[in-house]
Amino acid sequence: MNQVRRGYLYGIAAYTLWGFFPLYLRLLRPAGPIEILAHRVIWSVLFVALLLAVLRNWRFLGELRRRPGKLAGTGIAAALIAVNWGTYIYGVNSERVVETALGYFINPLFVVLLGVAVLRERLRVGQWVALGIGGLAVGVLTVDYGRLPYIALTLAASFGGYSLVKKRLGLPAAGGMFVESAALALPALGYLGWLTWHAESTFGQVSVGHTVLLMLAGAATATPLLMFAGAANRLPLTALGMLQYLAPILQLGFGVLVFHEPMPPARLAGFALVWLALVVFTVDGIRNVRRSRAAALLAATPEPAAATAVR
Repeated sequence: MNQVRRGYLYGIAAYTLWGFFPLYLRLLRPAGPIEILAHRVIWSVLFVALLLAVLRNWRFLGELRRRPGKLAGTGIAAALIAVNWGTYIYGVNSERVVETALGYFINPLFVVLLGVAVLRERLRVGQWVALGIGGLAVGVLTVDYGRLPYIALTLAASFGGYSLVKKRLGLPAAGGMFVESAALALPALGYLGWLTWHAESTFGQVSVGHTVLLMLAGAATATPLLMFAGAANRLPLTALGMLQYLAPILQLGFGVLVFHEPMPPARLAGFALVWLALVVFTVDGIRNVRRSRAAALLAATPEPAAATAVR
């Protein structure tokens, strides 16, 4: 199997697992969102630590100790991913799976907006059009919900910010996840201890199956992330960008077809505008990649040799 095909398999597996995550989180009831988040952090630390021990790959810790700026950046990444995880868990377990799917649909548009605001990037016309349609979609959905779709916007903003910080840090997937989870481990342990002290913890109190599912939160978190890293190392960015829509499509399907969340006409219209924005955004990105490749190929082509002078 060649590396590109392996990359597609990793990418499809990662986004499919993320797409099925609402089903897993529903099984963790009656644990509350913060308790689930705390278990996700603790078991992620243990799972990734075991993985790094098997691989004997701890060198990144020495680099972090020598670079306090990068260590501080890891703390920011940890805070952003905690907000993202907590918001997602709350959305799924408060019957708002459709809104969480919306957050990951609009995430690519938010990343572009972040590039303009933070990195001072210049946008192409197609990107501006996509952002305009996306803004209109948020307006339509605000009218439909009677409020801003704050869960979707929080998910898009937190994951977009997390992606930006991670891009600048350049840490390996497993190592970065270990440090981020470790940074959150102390408050997570404190919260779980507080729940136990007040006899409000569900861990070990509901059933053996529930306890095992909570313990598997680390593996459920790390496995798709590591598969995503494998895909990112083997696939071009355009291919990875197309695969990313698989997760929110599955989440939307579960929200509407399995959990029977409402999808009135106005909400469907808002989603349709989001999808139109993503089509414009994706087509513009593909065209830009093709133009860049054509320009690079033209630049690499040697000029025709001068005609030999006639003696």
